[in-house]
Amino acid sequence: MQQQSALYNVVLHLGDNALILGHRISEWCGHGPVLEQDIALTNIALDLIGQSRSYLDYAGKLSGKNLTEDDLAYKRDVLDFKNLLLTEQLNEDFAITMARQFYFDVWHQLALQQLQHSKDENLRDIAIKSLKEVTYHTRFSSEWIIRLGDGTDESKQRMQEAIEDMWMWTGEMFEQTPEEKELVAQGIYFDAPALKDAWTARIKEVLDEATLTMPTDEWMQTGGKSGVHTEYLGFILAEMQFLPRAYPDATW
Repeated sequence: MQQQSALYNVVLHLGDNALILGHRISEWCGHGPVLEQDIALTNIALDLIGQSRSYLDYAGKLSGKNLTEDDLAYKRDVLDFKNLLLTEQLNEDFAITMARQFYFDVWHQLALQQLQHSKDENLRDIAIKSLKEVTYHTRFSSEWIIRLGDGTDESKQRMQEAIEDMWMWTGEMFEQTPEEKELVAQGIYFDAPALKDAWTARIKEVLDEATLTMPTDEWMQTGGKSGVHTEYLGFILAEMQFLPRAYPDATW
């Protein structure tokens, strides 16, 4: 039972990351800088929402309460969400969106590369399917970091500022709870702290090519996995959950 509870929490964490970031990116639909990138961002959002459905469906089964993916997406309150704080940050502009996406994508790809070898069949299957999509996400965001960083004076300045602004949300990706550590020992979950060196190397490689400076500030903001969020998550949930909460018995 203890292992099932731990597994439930990590699956929720993965599902919430994909759900909240997918929702945030979907806000670009119809507002992209050019049509091609508008469509690309919309597709990335759809990929993430699809991944969140797989995770939340599995989490519902692990809950022991016969919960559905919709129950977990629409009927939990802010304090029950376990997503990384990075995923809920405002889009603001295209540079901020790409910096946030780039940091998350590199981490996400590394995590899925580990999870595709998980001893948990469901996690393994989700990871194998999702990795193909996330590999594209990483390539997309990396290319835009390089294009904007090594572009005009203005694009370089705005990309550098975005890289620095989003940096303080990245440390949380490498934190590990005691129950996660147990799952790692059992070969079920990925070792988050062990991803940091590879993540840092990849981030630096892209930033160097983009002629951007990698931030050095070591202070990080954390709390997402334990339910402590920024004010932005509340606004996301208010928009996302309004209809099913207002009409809980509605059917299509």
